[in-house]
Amino acid sequence: MLKIGSYELPSNIILAPLAGCSDLAFRLIAREHGAKLCFFEMVDNNAIVYAPGIRTDLILKTLKKDNPIAAQLLGRDPAMMLKGAREIMKMANIAFLDINAACPAKKAVKKKTGAYLLKDEKALNTVIKTLAAALPVPITVKIRIGYDIADLKALKKIVKGCEASGASAIFVHGRTRAQGYSGDIDYEAIKVVKDSVKVPVIGSGNIFTAAAGFEMLAKTGCDGITVARGALGNPWIFTALAKKTIAPIDITVEERIKVLKKHLALLEKHKNCSSSGKIGFMRKVALWYVRGFPNAPQLRGQISIVKSYPKMLELINTIDK
Repeated sequence: MLKIGSYELPSNIILAPLAGCSDLAFRLIAREHGAKLCFFEMVDNNAIVYAPGIRTDLILKTLKKDNPIAAQLLGRDPAMMLKGAREIMKMANIAFLDINAACPAKKAVKKKTGAYLLKDEKALNTVIKTLAAALPVPITVKIRIGYDIADLKALKKIVKGCEASGASAIFVHGRTRAQGYSGDIDYEAIKVVKDSVKVPVIGSGNIFTAAAGFEMLAKTGCDGITVARGALGNPWIFTALAKKTIAPIDITVEERIKVLKKHLALLEKHKNCSSSGKIGFMRKVALWYVRGFPNAPQLRGQISIVKSYPKMLELINTIDK
């Protein structure tokens, strides 16, 4: 069984913190299909410390059945990160807190957060030490295998520093910051991380099928995996991973529509934002589920102009099953 600090995880398959995607509705659907441990969406520390409000409240919205759950924090100032972490813990009973040192987005790197911390080990290690010493939950860190290139010697040094600073686990995306989300996953680099530390290592990147998840576990020796974009409109990936089967699960159009409608209903109930914001999010979710449908191009065009939840249901009900 996978343990992070003193916390024993119910599974080594984890739903990743997908910014703008893995909200409460998304997590509830994933859990119904086998996801045992989920992350909130990534939280920007500046937002929760300096501008708390509806956006942060929405990200951290949860229910009793949405457990166990973890949080991920993006930032770099130790004192402010500690303040942000404490704000999160006031709002939710988290299993552990992850420090994001992996986000490749330009706006994150420009602020010297996310993957930039791979170039500033002192800052990263200070944040880990500060939070690990002050908080009652395990502290983990999410990294990439390098900033511009995958320098395995430098990677070993980074992860050993994280472990020595108090990280209870290391999440590693098998690409560099420069690659973003393109190119192949470097299994060798993830294995180097696994072989360099004693704490659990959880791999991620390009897990769009159960087969890809099992391949990562086998080729890297990592202790677990996180599923990210592979879960968009595809909660059945957790079913396959739980069943430990590499055979694709045949999901009918009827079943996809049924789950889509349930996902939309959860958004209607739990997404506390403007009407235009809510229907915009519903459009995005619907587009995930109709990928691969025989009439997908036509459906995408129709979905993109739907103006309300009732009209979205009307459109979905016209899809041939």
